[in-house]
Amino acid sequence: MAKGLQGFLWSMLLLLCAIQELGSWAMHTAVEGPGLGEPGDPALLAGGRVKRGWVWNQFFVVEEYTGTEPLYVGKIHSDSDEGDGSIKYTISGEGAGTIFLIDEITGDIHATERLDREQKTFYTLRAQARDRQTDQLLEPESEFIIKVQDINDSEPRFLEGPYIGSVAELSPVGTSVMQVMASDADDPTYGSSARVVYSVLEGEQHFTVDSKTGVIRTAVADLDRETQDRYEVVIRATDMAGQLGGLSGSTTVTIVVTDVNDNPPRFPQKMYQFSIVETAPVGTAIGRVKAEDSDVGENTDMTYQVKDEEGVEMFKVTTDSNTQEAVITVQKPLDYESKKVHTVVVEALNKFVDPRFVDLGTFRDQTIVRVSVLDVDEPPEFRPPSNLMEVQEDAHVGSIVGVVTALDPDTANHPVRYAIDRSTDAERIFDIDAKTGAIVTGKVLDRETAGWHNITVLAMEADNHSQVSRASLRIRILDVNDNPPELATPYEAAVCEDAKPGQLIQTISVVDRDEPQSGHRFYFTLAPEATNNHHFSLLDIQDNTAAVHTQRVGFNRQEQDVYLLPILVVDSGPPALSSTGTLTIRVCGCDSNGAIQSCNSTAYVVSATLSPGALIALLVCILILVVLVLLILTLKRHHKSHLTSEDDEDMRDNVIKYNDEGGGEQDTEAYDMSALRSLYDFSEIKAGDGGGGPGEGGPGRNPASELHALPQWVQSPDLDFSVFRDYICRKVEQADEDLSVPPYDSFQTYAFEGSDSPVPSLSSINTWSSGSEQDFSYLGGWGPRFRQLAALYAGRRGDEDSEES
Repeated sequence: MAKGLQGFLWSMLLLLCAIQELGSWAMHTAVEGPGLGEPGDPALLAGGRVKRGWVWNQFFVVEEYTGTEPLYVGKIHSDSDEGDGSIKYTISGEGAGTIFLIDEITGDIHATERLDREQKTFYTLRAQARDRQTDQLLEPESEFIIKVQDINDSEPRFLEGPYIGSVAELSPVGTSVMQVMASDADDPTYGSSARVVYSVLEGEQHFTVDSKTGVIRTAVADLDRETQDRYEVVIRATDMAGQLGGLSGSTTVTIVVTDVNDNPPRFPQKMYQFSIVETAPVGTAIGRVKAEDSDVGENTDMTYQVKDEEGVEMFKVTTDSNTQEAVITVQKPLDYESKKVHTVVVEALNKFVDPRFVDLGTFRDQTIVRVSVLDVDEPPEFRPPSNLMEVQEDAHVGSIVGVVTALDPDTANHPVRYAIDRSTDAERIFDIDAKTGAIVTGKVLDRETAGWHNITVLAMEADNHSQVSRASLRIRILDVNDNPPELATPYEAAVCEDAKPGQLIQTISVVDRDEPQSGHRFYFTLAPEATNNHHFSLLDIQDNTAAVHTQRVGFNRQEQDVYLLPILVVDSGPPALSSTGTLTIRVCGCDSNGAIQSCNSTAYVVSATLSPGALIALLVCILILVVLVLLILTLKRHHKSHLTSEDDEDMRDNVIKYNDEGGGEQDTEAYDMSALRSLYDFSEIKAGDGGGGPGEGGPGRNPASELHALPQWVQSPDLDFSVFRDYICRKVEQADEDLSVPPYDSFQTYAFEGSDSPVPSLSSINTWSSGSEQDFSYLGGWGPRFRQLAALYAGRRGDEDSEES
């Protein structure tokens, strides 16, 4: 068969070559090919030649040529070629000189290599015709194409494999599964080399394939996943439209049969047996059962339920979502003595049912589960489970509070012993009879101390104390009237001296530690010792309060400032109890509106409200304050003495203010000039001076006149100011040497302008001489404040005039 195919191919090849040769010959005679020169081209008409052109056909070369000689492709020819070999033909472009060779004289083109159309379908080249002698281009360069002629040398291939498809079980015939597609590298436009048809090689009993489209479909309607869930189908693709001699390729398609819910659940057993002890708590798992389902995935999801009434009451069935098992648990306490065996009907059903397969039967199944209850030695049980008892608080020690009863639930019915858990009754207020369970008082009860008691009673088997039951018991202590009523607080009231009769001064209430069932009822009256009281009256308001009113007109604090009113309070019993309380009433002074101003009861208040400890603390605080005051006074005295000792040495201790204008002529103490005189002894300076100016007396001069002339003092060359210079320099040196003292802001001097100042005195009073001609009459116009100064200098002027005269 292979030899016949090869012969067929060679015959076809020879036929094509013959056709090509005929075409080339026809074109050589008259046809002008593509890319011909234009008739008016100057380059072509230079020699006076007529229009010439290229002559060739489109070239074809058969792929996969296996001959030993180069394969003839075609011939290019110029109509100016006269066959004398004067024209040289050349080609350039794809494969020129390597794959394709040209005869320079004849223009014949041959292919020297084996070509493959699937790798390259055509080659583009350019042809030239030149004068062999001058190498001048005789024809314009023209492009031509060599096509590779296809042969059926490529088989169809399935490039998208491997293929995996799926189809639901029990699908009808013709159900589409999937589509496969083969690719053929041959030329689809030439012949039938690329026309592919499909067929089934293996698996045709269950599946078919469309020969043109490659769609795979079911061939039967009874595909059963539970029987076979996977099929391997071989699909073949053949080119040449399936004709003889075509090439083919195949692929394997895996088809998975998916599950549908076509199988009901089934219990592998019709009866299961489990056992559990009777003391198992509620919620304990008894066992697991599972219904089997041939389906997979969600089609096996199940729910379980209990079908019989007894089972529903005693047991509960749940579904384990992971294993799809039915978990049977205890829903109610079990009792071996009541029932030893329980029968439960458990039903399983699919959660998701496919309505297409309902006619196949019911999708549920049932099984019987027998649960055997095992007997265990149980502790005694309290019957009835009453947990409240009551007893009067005045019950005698040993009085019975109540009786607890417990029985052994086992068949043996062992005797029971009782006890009290002392961690709940550490004070041993109650006792219990170990055999009868009678609870009695062990101590005197007091409801006001503890109105409720919570104790735990133990019941255990007489011969096995490890079997213990516990019961919480609440004992309420009933109240009896054993506490007298008392005033709610130590009441204190105040009454004005000018109070009127019948005026309300205090409302009182009482408290009682008892809590009678019928509620409190209190009665108020004045105590027998207050029968002679004519100052106040007591009114019972009938709501467990009483009001105190005045009974006389006015009170006098000087005669009596405090009244003590005893009040008797009685409760309603039984038996009725009473107590006496005292109301303290103070007499106070009030204003016209009745507001209290003061009460003469300071000492009483202190003694009544302050405890001895508080009084001691108060005295200690006062003593500390006195000591602090004394210490401060001592420090101040010491500081003052220290300052006095340094007055003569430190200028800072004498801050002198000399720019004060004073308070006018009436103010004679606005400034004390003795401070200046104490600092500088001007009398010595004046004495050394020998007296004032001319016209003044010597040593016998009036002191008053010296003080009067002080404001007129000006610098004189005769005065010695070395004392000032020495003092200032000494203080400056001390300040410079002491680094701990901050520098002073300023240093004030008095009556000294400097020894070398070229500026005369700025004072209007600028001379010592008594012969000064300055007129001070203008001082009279300065106003009342300078009236005394004007009079002083006016008088001074008069004295000088008289002396001169």
